[in-house]
Amino acid sequence: MKRSLKIGTALPLYLLSQSVFAEDSLSQADNGFILMSAMLVLLMSIPGIGLFYSGLTRAKNVLSTIEQTLAVFCVAILLWFVVGYTIAFGGTEGALGSFLGDMSKALLAGVDYNSLSGSISEFTFVIFQAAFCAISSCLVIGATVERVKFSAVLIALSIWIVLSYAPLAHQVWGGGFIDSYFMSYDFAGGTVVHINAAVCGITGAFMLGKRNDLGKVIMTPHNLGFTYIGACLLWIGWLGFNAGSELCADGVSALAFINTVLCPAAAALTWMCAEWIIFKKPSTLGTASGVIAGLVGITPACAFVSPAGAIVIGIACGVICLWGVHGFKRLFKIDDSLDVFGIHGLGAICGGILTGVFCSPELGGTGFKGEWTSILGQTYGQIGSIIVSVVWSFVASVIAFYIAKKLVGLRVSSDEESEGLDLASHGERGYNL
Repeated sequence: MKRSLKIGTALPLYLLSQSVFAEDSLSQADNGFILMSAMLVLLMSIPGIGLFYSGLTRAKNVLSTIEQTLAVFCVAILLWFVVGYTIAFGGTEGALGSFLGDMSKALLAGVDYNSLSGSISEFTFVIFQAAFCAISSCLVIGATVERVKFSAVLIALSIWIVLSYAPLAHQVWGGGFIDSYFMSYDFAGGTVVHINAAVCGITGAFMLGKRNDLGKVIMTPHNLGFTYIGACLLWIGWLGFNAGSELCADGVSALAFINTVLCPAAAALTWMCAEWIIFKKPSTLGTASGVIAGLVGITPACAFVSPAGAIVIGIACGVICLWGVHGFKRLFKIDDSLDVFGIHGLGAICGGILTGVFCSPELGGTGFKGEWTSILGQTYGQIGSIIVSVVWSFVASVIAFYIAKKLVGLRVSSDEESEGLDLASHGERGYNL
């Protein structure tokens, strides 16, 4: 689809999903590009997140982490079909239209192979957005592994998708409150995906309490090879995540693609060098974590900043997320098992705020959004959207985990935790030695 609007204006996704400013015919090139992008985003969850997270756990919890990822992925995909899509991209009419879409597209009512979203099939748009919902849900798992009940994970995240993910997608991408009031930039999900998931994860970690062994035994990752492979799959998948969010194959998607290569490279080297200076040795885990930090940081900014701006964002995210992993948990004493908030939360906050700076045309960016005419104004909009997302996700997450606690309880027994969730929850071992 060829757009007549300036890049910096960033059409809300809901306009595309309702075929506003769209051509009357399907673009096979655009449709194929977004289908491939959706495939890459699906790759991020399974196997990307599954391998990345399971390698960081202890050997006795490797399969439980993979199983949680796979099951939550399936739940998210089905919930998106049933109700998530219409909450996010349904109509904006009515008293709650700024916060929730209407139910007109529940179970994909009215969507068929002739339906268009801009220049792509609406089915393509649905599955691309479903992949975003799935990866967001899977990210949460890393904060609560090694002591959470499997049933509690499924219940809490099902509720969170309905109460938090889909409504925030509507508010940011569906023409809702955050987009219309703050006029903030979030091209591919800094707030909707990463801040949203990170707040849910750390809320769940706090409500669960610390692992029994924390601080008593050494809890090193059992297989960093898994984690490395997972990080590589996430980086490759992220190219579809960010470039595909343009919803067509044009120069903006190319800008998002190159920034999604440059920013994580800068963040990884920044993290590596900082570790080298502080701890005297660079680690594979640190460098891989730097890659993820850079990917998170560039997600809201990738289509609005120059390649040079992307590198600066990567350097900043590398430093901040390194502190998030080593300093944040000590400061707040919350057992976020795999540093979901330290990387995804702080990285997205950093990237979201810096989007307001480096989108400035004077710094090589594509321009300010809506009525904003300065770095100060755009940054205010970015911060406002972050605050709303944090508060919304926190309230929804408390409700989700509280309901799960009342229904099934949140954590396994001490004996089950000591035995490991592979055996205690699933009756199988990751390794038979």
